[in-house]
Amino acid sequence: MKILLTALFVTTIVTLAAAADLPPQLAGVKRVVVLGDSITHAGQYVEFVEAWFRLRFPENKIEFVNIGLPSETVSGLSEDGHAGGKFPRPDLHERLERVLAKSKPDLVVACYGMNCGIYLPFAEERLAKYRDGMERLRKACTAHGAKVLHVTPPTFDEVKGGKPGYGNTLDRYSEWLLGQRKAGWDVVDMHAPMNRHLAEQRAKDPKFFLAGDGVHCNETGHWLIAKSILLHLGAKDVAQMSNAKELTATHPNGDAVLKLVQQRQRMMKDAWLTECKHLRPGMKTGLPLAEVQAKAGELEKQIREALKAVGARPFTDT
Repeated sequence: MKILLTALFVTTIVTLAAAADLPPQLAGVKRVVVLGDSITHAGQYVEFVEAWFRLRFPENKIEFVNIGLPSETVSGLSEDGHAGGKFPRPDLHERLERVLAKSKPDLVVACYGMNCGIYLPFAEERLAKYRDGMERLRKACTAHGAKVLHVTPPTFDEVKGGKPGYGNTLDRYSEWLLGQRKAGWDVVDMHAPMNRHLAEQRAKDPKFFLAGDGVHCNETGHWLIAKSILLHLGAKDVAQMSNAKELTATHPNGDAVLKLVQQRQRMMKDAWLTECKHLRPGMKTGLPLAEVQAKAGELEKQIREALKAVGARPFTDT
């Protein structure tokens, strides 16, 4: 009996310690919903962020839900002839209430901007649409009891993507969003770090890129997004990491954990998109959410087993 009580005491202390170390933005958070466009839907940065939390806080049960939708904007704008004239860009606000009602997030991570200026040079009227869309997003999330973590737009590479002046457009959108910190908004800046990394690497190698088409990030680009989010949340241990491989190397089963997280994420996002409904054609129809959640439960068991590896090397804060 004494041994049992001791074990329970130790388990309680470990769990409380893990909770105490969580970033303040995640205090009391059980479900994080990530919203965005095709970059978010691709999802690697979401997977890297979740993997960090799994490896850093194995006792914690925060669920990361990716409900990003390709082509989407928060501005409600769409260029003439988008997708060859097949359909206009989806507007987040068409589906936002359904997403919030069904997913019931405690925290929403919102990454918009890449599509919101519709690949045109900067114009105040388009910035106003982006601003209004962000404010509507924030108001809706608050009404549903969810906190919001805003993320500045990724880098647009004019060398690869053309569209002269669009890099400056996203610079201006990022400046506006960062300026909302004065109003109490929680904002991650990934735009400047990505711009800086691209410039530094291209100075060494003119062929270097983060997105082959100027828009859609490769794995390095997704790592930079994840790293910016994690650093904003106080994850000092990622500061010197150059890629996700260095993240998973901190645990003997790190690679296995990341692969399982990826399996679960990639299975769940189609189900969530289908459950919440949207107007974008050409998307894969997901399995019923309840069915996929049962399968995800099996993957969750495998993740927790992998995290129990003997000799796991804990993260440090430096």
